[in-house]
Amino acid sequence: MTSAAAGNEIELKFQVPAGRLAALTRALATTTAQRIELRARYFDTPDGRLAAAQIALRLRREGERWVQTLKGRGDGLMQRLEDEVPRPPEEGDPPPLDLSLHVGTHAGGLLSTALAGGAAPVARYGTEIQRLKRVLRHGGARIEVALDVGDVVAGDDAAPVRAPVCEVEFELVSGPVSGLLDLAARWSRRFGLLLDPTTKSERAQWLAQGLAMPPVARGQLPGLARGLSLAQARAAMVGASLAHALPNAAAITAGVYGPDHVHQLRVALRRLRSVLRAVGPADADRDAALSALFAALGGTRDADVVALTLAPAWQAARAAGATGPSVPAPDPSPQDGGPAALRQPGTSALWLSLIALTVPAPEGTAAEAARWDRPALKRLRHWHATARYEAARWSRLDDPARHRLRKRLKRVRYLLEFCGPLLPAKAAARESDALRELQDALGHWNDLIVAQAWLATLPPGLPARWFGAGWLTREAVTVEQACREAARGWRRLKGQALVADRSNRGPDRRRKRR
Repeated sequence: MTSAAAGNEIELKFQVPAGRLAALTRALATTTAQRIELRARYFDTPDGRLAAAQIALRLRREGERWVQTLKGRGDGLMQRLEDEVPRPPEEGDPPPLDLSLHVGTHAGGLLSTALAGGAAPVARYGTEIQRLKRVLRHGGARIEVALDVGDVVAGDDAAPVRAPVCEVEFELVSGPVSGLLDLAARWSRRFGLLLDPTTKSERAQWLAQGLAMPPVARGQLPGLARGLSLAQARAAMVGASLAHALPNAAAITAGVYGPDHVHQLRVALRRLRSVLRAVGPADADRDAALSALFAALGGTRDADVVALTLAPAWQAARAAGATGPSVPAPDPSPQDGGPAALRQPGTSALWLSLIALTVPAPEGTAAEAARWDRPALKRLRHWHATARYEAARWSRLDDPARHRLRKRLKRVRYLLEFCGPLLPAKAAARESDALRELQDALGHWNDLIVAQAWLATLPPGLPARWFGAGWLTREAVTVEQACREAARGWRRLKGQALVADRSNRGPDRRRKRR
């Protein structure tokens, strides 16, 4: 992929740590740099139709000129639809919003669809930014690097609410995307930049809504077809996993997150690792970095699990008339390396290396150009058979083996979901539902194991230790039975969804195989 086509932009955004702002400013403030004041107002309907459709509509004063811009969701992690229209001085200061300027563009079509039957857009929030920018050449590409410092602003003019902005954008002007990715990686290491896909309009929306933290990002499956090449399918699967991971990672990095941000980030990382295991490309260093990041987030997640798992035990104690065990809350802060690991420069480099996989090269090896369905289904069947064999032995497995089975089942389910277009819809849905039920049961079992391990760290004489241990022991009997039943239910399906995939084999070949 080279520079963005008309109607699109290709860029990467990073948060700038406070301690690195001065150094980054010096690096940009050369004789060729420009300083410009940006003041923008963003428009939406009273019921937030544009935000819901991931559309941003703004009027922005850039120095002495006004520009009306419409942005929409693009095809990838770096790419967005964009239609910019300069507004001549005679049209006013500020000029009136004119939706007709975007008619005939892709973004304009999305705007019309979002507004159909609704009220006209009105000014909802804004930004006040001081921009320092310069254009660099790197790897055959021309890249605009823009440092934005200022505020997003919401509320009425009499009592505005503000939130600070300190970010740097790398936008591809011309040339290959590889040049953009490599320059961004170099600068992220040099200045400790933190990759963050959040737009200014999204930050302003959250501010206007009074949200204490960003919404939790949840996974969406990409649209895949059988005829895609391995590189194309991998790009779509990795892109979907990163779109799930990066917003949650940004919330954790910024310190404005809840337990579900951590959980969803870990789910996204599992999906990502499953894709890379199934369809490559092989990279031991990348896989080790992903594994280390996943493990670092475990302390945060385990502390939440302990609190939620033991809450019914303390509630039962109070209901029985006891005063309730005096228990220290699980505090992951000294050992929790999740947020710290996400802030490491190496993590931004890891994200960028994964984003590079979402841009398949126009030419590659024969294996990369071959269709993706056969290798993906081959790996799915192998994982499924191994997990099915282990699930049959659930009662005889020790705790480490049960944990390995739980991880295998997650890989099976995630790859099954990605391979959905290759499989009979009803059979695949039954398989996915049974796997989800089994995963829920095994997840409850794992929560008990985590809670038991935490209780074991408490002083032996503490009443909470023996009370909680007794409650967990009783709960384990129910969970054990649920796991056995869910495993039997899943195994009864016998992998029918994988046996009767939507193959393009002719009827004669299918008959022979029977």
